[in-house]
Amino acid sequence: MSGVASGPILQLRQIEKKFGDFTAVTGVDLDIAEGEFFTLVGPSGSGKTTMIRMLVGMERPTGGDIHLRGQRINEVPANKRPTCMVFQSLALFPHKSVGENIDFPLKIAGIEPAKRRARVEELLTQLRLPLGYYEKAVQQCSGGEQQRIALARALAFDPEILFFDEPLSSLDFRLRKTLEKELKDIHRESGKTFVYITHSLEEAMVMSDRIGIMQEGRIVQVGSPSEIYNEPSNKFVAQFMGEVNTLEVEPAGPATVRNLADGREYRVERDLDGFERGFLIVRPEVVKIGPSAEGLANRIEGTLYNDYALGSRIQYQVRIEDLGVHWLVERLQDEPFAGEPGTSVVIGWRPEDGILVRD
Repeated sequence: MSGVASGPILQLRQIEKKFGDFTAVTGVDLDIAEGEFFTLVGPSGSGKTTMIRMLVGMERPTGGDIHLRGQRINEVPANKRPTCMVFQSLALFPHKSVGENIDFPLKIAGIEPAKRRARVEELLTQLRLPLGYYEKAVQQCSGGEQQRIALARALAFDPEILFFDEPLSSLDFRLRKTLEKELKDIHRESGKTFVYITHSLEEAMVMSDRIGIMQEGRIVQVGSPSEIYNEPSNKFVAQFMGEVNTLEVEPAGPATVRNLADGREYRVERDLDGFERGFLIVRPEVVKIGPSAEGLANRIEGTLYNDYALGSRIQYQVRIEDLGVHWLVERLQDEPFAGEPGTSVVIGWRPEDGILVRD
């Protein structure tokens, strides 16, 4: 994390938000460090939009406390907080020029014209926009340029925290990937605290220092992208992180679990004390197929059902006939498996590559 201070800038304690009888957010405890890029991610209806509306001051919690640098801010309105929001819609003024859009918060703050102009030009440079864009109509700018303009306007009055409400969701894939990298660069260069919400796990993994996964109004896991991916707290997080092979299992002996569906036993590299029943998660990229699976502790025989090109990877579906299920296996395009659909294959994985979760 670039520019992260030792203490948190934002602290949430037992945050709850109800709308009538419906509880949108409940029991949220969270510390966000100064200077970090923190992302809340979750499916639609998980509570992430309600969370960020409370953090920015657009909604008040019905329970719990929000502290900014140690000061409780539950009742402080959005326009009185040293924070700023970049909306999905961007909310740019269509009748104003690029410079006038960026200049707007400075003008409202009563800053003199010469200083405002200097600050706008500084931000244009920082956001990689030509200085000549100052007079350009905002409607003549591309989608990516408008994203940069909205971010420049948010940075104009030097907020302590920038909140982002899915600002890249409406863009095409190539532009979205470009702006993900640029946004991470801008975060590093500015040293600001970024709090971002998205339903896209890929965005969160690319940009974030830490990720909070939301499920049914709760944050069920917080960690670095690597921690979330390699050590999911439950089946929901593991499956949310991408396609996985999932088996419901119970202990069958030291470092061994039994698949409840068929009785097959698999080796795991974990202490099973206290583990009664849960799920064994095996990610497609750790599963070996064909000769590379021979000799592994965990093996299953099946039939190659189909294969799919996924950019730099190839995904194989292997049907386990007696269960009527498909296992997913992924390999790099330059290391394809030389097999035809319909042929018998063996797949396998190492004990240390299986992930056990309780629910």
